Amino acid sequence: MSGGLVALLDDIAAFAKLAAASVDDVGAAAGRASAKAAGVVVDDTAVTPRYVHNFTADRELPVIRKIAVGSLRNKLFFILPAAMLLSQFLPWALTPLLMIGGTYLCFEGVEKIWEKVGGHHEAQAEVPAAANGPEQEKQLVAGAIRTDFILSAEIMVIALNEVADEPFVSRLLILIVVAFAITALVYGVVALIVKMDDVGLYLAERSGRLTQAIGRGLVKGMPVLLSVLATVGVAAMIWVGGHILLVGLDDLGLHAPYSAVHHLEESLHGVAGVGGLLGWLANTVASALLGLIVGAVVVLVMHLIPRRKSAAAGAH
Repeated sequence: MSGGLVALLDDIAAFAKLAAASVDDVGAAAGRASAKAAGVVVDDTAVTPRYVHNFTADRELPVIRKIAVGSLRNKLFFILPAAMLLSQFLPWALTPLLMIGGTYLCFEGVEKIWEKVGGHHEAQAEVPAAANGPEQEKQLVAGAIRTDFILSAEIMVIALNEVADEPFVSRLLILIVVAFAITALVYGVVALIVKMDDVGLYLAERSGRLTQAIGRGLVKGMPVLLSVLATVGVAAMIWVGGHILLVGLDDLGLHAPYSAVHHLEESLHGVAGVGGLLGWLANTVASALLGLIVGAVVVLVMHLIPRRKSAAAGAH
């Protein structure tokens, strides 16, 4: 009897270890998948604060919560089922779909540079419409959720591509973890950014000089932080998009670009002390250059050519 009990306890312990290992594997895979989507995550974090720019302080966090819930709903109820069906029945379509997303990232990044350099900003993109009532708030939240859908789709497809070889249930669990983790990260950071000036104002009104200095620093630092986030987001989109295209071309049989970059990367790895860093920089710069070229071509097609056609039609 005691021997049977010991055997049963051993089996339970082995099962618990196996379950713990599975949880660790899912968590590790979700972490890798999330890291690959870093460029989109930074962009999402940089974009979202503008949607609550003109809200009163008491409505900022409730609006962020509504957008976060909508984002999670996008990921779990719409994007996740489509991604799982695609990976199960049409796995060959993942690479082209991912490359379409990479092209969009390159286009969006280069378009932001073009708008900044050429002064083509739309007023609505820089200064969101003020939301003075429930109806305006509802419309603004709906617009933010629609924008988030595109970014969430890119995040989920990038994450799915990283775990495409996992069993169905593992892929499902990993993507669910990614959906919750990315949503919590993005909108948690957004909430901190949005309330940073309120915390600063509170500290600036305290009695201590150091506290007041910290408060004023937080108030002044928020625009700088948003600007840095926006710049990093643009750079990350172009780099990540270019890397997706570089790897995708190799997967589709066009090996020359990736082989050239890989050869350069391997040659730099031999440099003592900084070989790893130089190799990473070579890959990053090459990916960014490809992203810039592809993004510039798409911007040219989407903006300049239609504008010239309109000007030519107006001249006639």
